[in-house]
Amino acid sequence: MFSPADHTHMAQALRLAERGLYTTTPNPRVGCVIVRDGDIVGQGYHERAGLPHAEVMALRAAGGRARRATAYVSLEPCSHHGRTPPCADALIEAGVARVVAAMEDPNSQVKGNGLARLRAAGIETACGLLEAEAHELNRGFVSRMTRHRPWLRVKTAASLDGRTALNNGISQWITSEEARRDGHRWRARSCAVMIGIGTLLADNPRLTVRHVDTSRQPLRIVVDRHLQIPLDARVLEGGNALVVTAGPPDEKAARLMERGIAVLHLPDSEGKVDLAKLMRALAERELNEVLVESGNRLNGALLRAGVVDELIVYLAPHLLGDTARGMFDLGVLTALDQRRELTICDVSRIGPDLRILARL
Repeated sequence: MFSPADHTHMAQALRLAERGLYTTTPNPRVGCVIVRDGDIVGQGYHERAGLPHAEVMALRAAGGRARRATAYVSLEPCSHHGRTPPCADALIEAGVARVVAAMEDPNSQVKGNGLARLRAAGIETACGLLEAEAHELNRGFVSRMTRHRPWLRVKTAASLDGRTALNNGISQWITSEEARRDGHRWRARSCAVMIGIGTLLADNPRLTVRHVDTSRQPLRIVVDRHLQIPLDARVLEGGNALVVTAGPPDEKAARLMERGIAVLHLPDSEGKVDLAKLMRALAERELNEVLVESGNRLNGALLRAGVVDELIVYLAPHLLGDTARGMFDLGVLTALDQRRELTICDVSRIGPDLRILARL
């Protein structure tokens, strides 16, 4: 169904899409390559919400050479009016002869409709080329559209024996500078970074991206059951923060909101923060990927709530011993069938450390 040339051009469309890794949220990362008579005559990618989509950028580059050409797009062309007009209409107007999409758009407003509109206009269409790679690039967007919650990654740094901090709470720095820099790349691609109040009180982090170039900072989220957050916490500097609590609205919440800090009250039946409701609330705020950089208590609570999708674990080549703190507070397990099964997707060397990517 697909030729070697088709694979080559779609691979290029995916490389273009990856250029928007840090910037496209809440939109998906999309690339487009336009080919006529074997030659690339136009290419482009979507950079930021509100700016032209990948197809429009590629068509602008191709000009009149787009007529009777093939367009390779890493995601089905949109068919609805959002922040920009439908890309399917732009391809029809340009007179392309064939459109190849890596995957259907999971957005219910588009799913299948973009390709159907192209076919109705007499354009040959095909879908599914390098679909797995396209899905991986937009895993968070797909999660929000199909599961109505963001893709949740838990990042943790530990010694080789799985300890994240000394018993007295000291944790800086367990892993190397190279691992910390790599962690900032995960921050940069995320829509939000989330911690618990314990981590905030212990480390007072900023949660900003500092070690990679990016024009966008992620939303900073603090899960704070009793609203213990100090008003001078560094995570609140400059706004762009969300505090999630289980308590009722009070004077402190009002003072936070006066400073432009969003406050969500999401209690569960036990008076804790309802983490499942939190995930739905984050999806409603158009967050695709959320990175958790917290301690063992919030990490464990998220796992028990069933909302964790992926783990990023950095292991440093040293030992801290049994009295140091672990990665996940899962309570006391009494049988091995209570363990959490993982699929290890990747193991890489980052400086002197190991980075393990695993999925639930």
